[in-house]
Amino acid sequence: MSQFVFRVYQGLLFLSCISMVSAFACVLLGVIARELQWDIPGLDAYAGYAIACALFFALPATLRQGEHIRVTLLLDRLPARLRVVLEWLSLVLGFLIATTLAWYAVRLVWMSWVMHDISPGADASPLWIPQLGMAMGCAGFALSFAHALQMRWQGGHFVAVVAEAARTE
Repeated sequence: MSQFVFRVYQGLLFLSCISMVSAFACVLLGVIARELQWDIPGLDAYAGYAIACALFFALPATLRQGEHIRVTLLLDRLPARLRVVLEWLSLVLGFLIATTLAWYAVRLVWMSWVMHDISPGADASPLWIPQLGMAMGCAGFALSFAHALQMRWQGGHFVAVVAEAARTE
């Protein structure tokens, strides 16, 4: 099961990379278009959509790598028993928040699809398309918290933190 989940993280990270390259391509095309006196409507909106998708797609992999902000300064100074309790509390709370976020993100995509919601900008594209990236990233984030809870329950550690990263936080 863990192998499948790790592949989901890698797949979402790959989509994040594609989104960042797409944002770069949109910005570059916009610069070239301005120099050639072209008007490409909605190009800035597409760059924004790509950047937002890149952010959400990267959430699960960054949680796995320990790149999210963590308060180890406090946790390192607590007694072991209290630290375990706070880690469990943090994981459960993170899971609940991520699951709620995923639920509403998926609901937003569905409502945009049903209502044929169109961007008010110059691009006039259906909003469910960029919102889909957000929903996928949020669902992956909730999955990563569920995976973290499962690994913690089994006695392992989910976050792959190296010693130097823990020292610099």
